[in-house]
Amino acid sequence: MRLDGIQLMVENMPKMVRFYRDVLGFEITEGEDTGFVYLVKDHTLFMLYKRESFEFLTCHEYNYCCGINGHFEISLSVNSFKEVDKAYEEVVAKGANAVYPPTTEFWGQRTCVITDLENNLIEISAWENNPYQTSFDKDEF
Repeated sequence: MRLDGIQLMVENMPKMVRFYRDVLGFEITEGEDTGFVYLVKDHTLFMLYKRESFEFLTCHEYNYCCGINGHFEISLSVNSFKEVDKAYEEVVAKGANAVYPPTTEFWGQRTCVITDLENNLIEISAWENNPYQTSFDKDEF
């Protein structure tokens, strides 16, 4: 098996399409009033699926998180520490919810966390050096 993409179940498709398109800059060609939207960003398939449409399709009812969804995080990267700060300010000014301000972590990554309009976590980060050559012990967590 191989990972083919990420699918996010959304309650309000028009609102979420506008957020991912207008705030985060995802290229979305479908309309806002649809049950399913997909896009490819940086060779990763990312999909928005209207909850009620998915439940109808699968003949199953699902439970959804209330408040900030800590079950997963969407991770976006930029090229520099300065770009993390700039992106954070821009997306918060456009309507993203601020969770964790830009911070340089001891392992060499500058990171911040926002949420989309349905409280899904989104990280924006950059690495000082190669992200696969970190200098921390994973047992510290």
